[in-house]
Amino acid sequence: MPGMAASPKIFEYIDLPASIEVHLLSWIQPYEDEPLRDYALRMCKRVKHKNPILLGVSFGGVLVQEMAQHMEVEKIILVSSIKNNNELPLPMKMAKKTNAHKLLPTQWINSLDALALFAFGKGIQKRLELYQKYLSERNPLYLSWAIDALVHWDQVQTLEKVIHIHGLRDTVFPIKKLSEPLHKIDAGHAAIITNAKWFNTHLPKLLFEAV
Repeated sequence: MPGMAASPKIFEYIDLPASIEVHLLSWIQPYEDEPLRDYALRMCKRVKHKNPILLGVSFGGVLVQEMAQHMEVEKIILVSSIKNNNELPLPMKMAKKTNAHKLLPTQWINSLDALALFAFGKGIQKRLELYQKYLSERNPLYLSWAIDALVHWDQVQTLEKVIHIHGLRDTVFPIKKLSEPLHKIDAGHAAIITNAKWFNTHLPKLLFEAV
């Protein structure tokens, strides 16, 4: 599951062994004021295999954790994401109280740079064509829903069967706010794009290792 506003193209450099069957999920349009848990249940219907391994990037990691509460999963792989709402950075926690996040979708519609900064952090090269390639979900309803769902995520406890991969230079979810266990890599928030070689080497082992 890709990150907020992102398309499955963010996985284009991930090359896993043929023995691992990969299915890419895309964002679907939310209903107005749809709870994240209900959205996750609708997304579960797009998973055709029993007991899958769910992998989610950033807000996609939040979503797959919600999906795992509707279905049996073998494990959950989080990339550049968070395991519970205590790991939300302080500005997002403050936004929950002030509703300042309600202004963000309007800014993002007018500025692809602003959306890219939130989606990928500061570590990805600023190239408009790159943003347009990866940031395909820019519908105002979706953006408003997604940021509100993230800010108001109510998961307190970390789920079982979670493997968390995170960049040391992540500026969206700073690593200092995150709890162990973590697989720390030298990367920013866009690690799945910029550090594909690491994932191609290490992800197959993590997929088969016991949690």
